[in-house]
Amino acid sequence: MLTNLQKEGGIVLESQKTVVIIGGGITGLTAAYYLQKAIAEQKLPIDIKLIEASHKLGGKIQTVHKEGFIIERGPDSFLERKTSAAELVKDIGLEGQLVNNTAGKSFVLVNEKLHSMPKGAVMGIPTQITPFITTNLFSVQGKMRAAADLIIPRSKVSGDQSLGGFFRRRLGDEVVENLIEPLLSGIYAGDIDQLSLESTFPQFHEVERKYRSLILGMKKTTPSAPQKTSSPKSRGIFQTLKGGLQSMVCAIEKKLPPSVVMKGIRVTEVSRNGGYTVYLNNGKKIEADSVVVTVPHMVLADLFPNHEFFGGFKDIPSTSVATVAMAFDAKDVEDRIDGTGFVVSRNSDYTITACTWTHKKWPHTTPAGKVLLRSYVGRAGEETVVDLPDEDIEQIVLDDLKRIMDVKAKPEFTIVTRWKQAMPQYTVGHKARVARMHENASRQLPGIFIAGSSFAGLGIPDCIDQGKAVVEKVLTYVNT
Repeated sequence: MLTNLQKEGGIVLESQKTVVIIGGGITGLTAAYYLQKAIAEQKLPIDIKLIEASHKLGGKIQTVHKEGFIIERGPDSFLERKTSAAELVKDIGLEGQLVNNTAGKSFVLVNEKLHSMPKGAVMGIPTQITPFITTNLFSVQGKMRAAADLIIPRSKVSGDQSLGGFFRRRLGDEVVENLIEPLLSGIYAGDIDQLSLESTFPQFHEVERKYRSLILGMKKTTPSAPQKTSSPKSRGIFQTLKGGLQSMVCAIEKKLPPSVVMKGIRVTEVSRNGGYTVYLNNGKKIEADSVVVTVPHMVLADLFPNHEFFGGFKDIPSTSVATVAMAFDAKDVEDRIDGTGFVVSRNSDYTITACTWTHKKWPHTTPAGKVLLRSYVGRAGEETVVDLPDEDIEQIVLDDLKRIMDVKAKPEFTIVTRWKQAMPQYTVGHKARVARMHENASRQLPGIFIAGSSFAGLGIPDCIDQGKAVVEKVLTYVNT
């Protein structure tokens, strides 16, 4: 044990400290990587342990390599403009593996027909008049109701409100249900009439506050589209890694000392005794000075049974979803649709909620002469399909796809991946609930830091940002 005073980069520690990170998803991995990096660079006397209940790291980031295909079971990319993900990729030495998607048309399935996404629409909000007027996505009455946004006064709601309530008031039901809801459900798999505006898209409330009209405000604040180039395939706004996102997980694990990672071990309880005792399901325990918790929200109360303020998180809903990847020979799928995927209006009689033509969006994932379709099922209120046997889900998805495109044969293989209660729902009041949790934890459990997709963002960059922020908090805490 180190007992000498050490001072590097502003961190002063007088003795060996132990930090336990619970959860090996991307948030926990990020925290472990950057904390270990700080330890090495500043020669800090800190020992860290990353504990993951399953036998693999990465959480929902899982990649399958099969017969030349690269198939993501969970997320398939991250937004390039959210820079923390690309920065992490660079830090772990995989910058050369970054690849952008091929930009292409996106569609909305409404009334048995694929409609092109109106040009200039930002999360469904029109910023260009002509494409909105000429689209068949909405009736004349729906378009007139949306145009009322130009004269409707600002909302008088002072606190949080639902996404659905906000957008229905500004643009009307038809635009919400045929465009905005399918897009937002693709991100959160939730009920937009329950989801929190403040915790999901607070920028839209800010646009209304500043400009009154969403349409005028988005038109003024949305950057101009880049000039078209002579390249037949333009660069998209999403990025992934050539070998799949799991290669990022594997690279981070390799950067961590073997003694740091503990897989297949579950934390059963964390108790305070001056420091903290972390109890494991193998009967062992670890004494820690600080604990980073990155588990789903419904698990918090079980880890801290003596602290009632975590109890409310058990009641926050989570949605179950499934991804269904189907590989075809190209001759068996008539490829006459010029686009990279579509979302499905909830009002349509389909089980799938969206589909990506992965071989078009990410050409590197699919062998020549093959087609890869990745469909999604399950959303708030429509989750029972996720519990069906694989062969039933495959048939349901295949039947839906055949109604949309000419699919002449069964897939060469199908990979069904279920994510049970995996999509936390940021319902109205979410931000305030999370703030109270952090405040209570700071007061009653100093040195406990909570982060992850259940709290401040579902996307990969959002989780990475939380992981990095936690490292700064830990280093500050152990120095006090």
